[in-house]
Amino acid sequence: MRNINLEFIIFFSFFSFLNPSLAQELIIKRAPQEAEVIESITVFGVRDRLYKKGELKDSIAKTELLNSQDFKDKQSSSLTDALKAAVGIRVSNECSLCGAKRVMINGLKGEHTNVLIDGIPLHTMISGFYGLDAVAMAGVGTIEIARGAGASLTAPEAIGGVVNLVSQIPTKNQLELDIGLGEFGYKKSAMMLTGVTDSGESQISLVYQFDERDQFDGDKNGVSESPFLSNNSFTITGSHDFNYATNIRLRLNNSESVVFGGPVLGDTAKSIKHSLDSFNSSDTEELFLEGNVNNRYIGSPWQTLEWVSTKRSEALMSLLHDFQSPLNVNFSLANATHQQNSFYEGIDYYADDEMTYMDIRFNYDVSDEHFFTFGFDGRFEDMRSRSEALIVNANYMSDSFDYDVKGFYIQDSWTPTDDFSLDLAVRFDRVTADFIDSIDHGTEIKQALISPRIDMRLSHNDDWQSRLSIGNGYRAPLSFFESDHGILDANKGYKVDVSEVERSISYNYSINYSIDKIISTFSFAFTEVENLAALSSSNDGVPVLTQLLDKASVNTADWIINYQWNEAMNIGFSAEIFNYNSIFRKSFAIAPIEKRLSLNGLWVNKKWRLSGNLDWIGARDLIDYGYSGFNKNDASDRKSLKAPNFINIDLKIAYQLNSDLQLYLGAFNLLGYNQADDETSPLLYDADGGYNVTYIFAPMRGRTAYLGFDLDLDL
Repeated sequence: MRNINLEFIIFFSFFSFLNPSLAQELIIKRAPQEAEVIESITVFGVRDRLYKKGELKDSIAKTELLNSQDFKDKQSSSLTDALKAAVGIRVSNECSLCGAKRVMINGLKGEHTNVLIDGIPLHTMISGFYGLDAVAMAGVGTIEIARGAGASLTAPEAIGGVVNLVSQIPTKNQLELDIGLGEFGYKKSAMMLTGVTDSGESQISLVYQFDERDQFDGDKNGVSESPFLSNNSFTITGSHDFNYATNIRLRLNNSESVVFGGPVLGDTAKSIKHSLDSFNSSDTEELFLEGNVNNRYIGSPWQTLEWVSTKRSEALMSLLHDFQSPLNVNFSLANATHQQNSFYEGIDYYADDEMTYMDIRFNYDVSDEHFFTFGFDGRFEDMRSRSEALIVNANYMSDSFDYDVKGFYIQDSWTPTDDFSLDLAVRFDRVTADFIDSIDHGTEIKQALISPRIDMRLSHNDDWQSRLSIGNGYRAPLSFFESDHGILDANKGYKVDVSEVERSISYNYSINYSIDKIISTFSFAFTEVENLAALSSSNDGVPVLTQLLDKASVNTADWIINYQWNEAMNIGFSAEIFNYNSIFRKSFAIAPIEKRLSLNGLWVNKKWRLSGNLDWIGARDLIDYGYSGFNKNDASDRKSLKAPNFINIDLKIAYQLNSDLQLYLGAFNLLGYNQADDETSPLLYDADGGYNVTYIFAPMRGRTAYLGFDLDLDL
């Protein structure tokens, strides 16, 4: 990592903001003088007090919230589990062997979604591809989803939108334990231990989560359609009020993940180690009986093996000081390291990615109508990769890069009346991106950018409210993984041909109706992207990371209605449509969803809690997304170019045995529909006999039933 004097920044900021002479806040409410005097003391933390005043909020844009109870109802182990049923979001499975997941907002690609932790961008270019399936939900209090370019002042690269994971704030001394077991090796163990001082000045939480699931082979041919996945995550969070005006918050996380896909353990593979050791470049090219992907796998384990081992560490510090005036300031400093060691069907790939982020933000309450937010931030990321299998090729260059962003932002929140609010924000950024091994270019990207955004809220009356957001965003295309497995050909290597950031403009409008037991929201969004990254090839067939000349666009519409039937029963319905232009469609490696209908319900009484979600996914024409392939290596038995509609149901039943213990059982994909068993294998051959694993359009994993318990003890 290039030298950045973090110690000096922390030292200077800490002693500039700290003011130990200020007293702790006490709000004393007294009864009338003629009665006996009774004192009631309420202690507010520094951050709580400023949040209540609205001084730490970024914008008035439409934001969807998911809370910790939602995660429990969905039995969410990971971020991708928690988001898969959220409106306007699709979790895309990008590979049947490695099972990489991408979170798509407003129909944009996974790389256009920015994931924040407590408002800070901690996920890097490479962790956005393999890291999201390993983000543990234990210890997460809420998830905030903001759609559209520039949806966060600290995340201008969010062309599609922002997913912000907010850590759960301890309120008491408590132990939570969640243990679940199920089909296909499903295991989940989550523990959270929290502590709060008597004064409430200090809180700490220790969170550990382990989750695992075995491979799934729907057509029983010896090659999995969904990989073995094992995650370990340990997190420490702490918060301390030094005095009435100063608070510090810390978060440390360490996580490890192992993915193993391809040959099925206990069937066509003895173990992970044996499969990795089976590599022999002279092995036969015949992979399946009679050259048909639907038949029995007869190749060596390594020939369909994709193994990814990742280690990740995060550190975040946020220091807040209120100057006892209209001004407060928040300084944040974060560092994330992500190491990937992987093997893709004979190609090894190692990447070491480190990112440091710093932000200093000032909030100034100008008047009753105007509130200013302004600040400076910087992101400094270095990624270094290597491959022993590829380095012998003359065409090979690593995809190592340096990526720096230095920015200034300012926002005015204007609230002239209770019925109208307007945020006007703009960012000024200097972006530098350099593929350091490229010999064809110098520094590929070196640009100064201006990214404005407008957010407006209008209450038409007590029942109707509108929101409008218009914003610009940008993103530097830096990874082959984002476009396809561009590294997977030892004979060809790959090249880079990018020179511009992706630029976007998005329009988001929503209108909300709320009366008695009904809440309904209709939303529309349009996003246009220029310089969209795509994977092409040279005249020699070498994969090239390049950019499209024409603009790609997508418009989406969704409608949500929620009805509170009675005190025990709540029913929700949503409908979504995603419409891509032809340019955008051809850029996808995996066909996205075009139409989705969802029905969800929750029934609760004193002992029982029943929650469920039904999704209907509409049919698609796969030829629109460039699909083409054959089941046989002689280019016969062409695969279908029609993706049928299908239904997915998730269901969970919980029983409160006593005040501390809850028992539960449930199932993911209750009907068991999966592509390999009910439609066709995601494996394919191209017209030249080349083998691939991305003919994906339906669920890769069948039904997984589970049961467990949730223990909640006050200490």
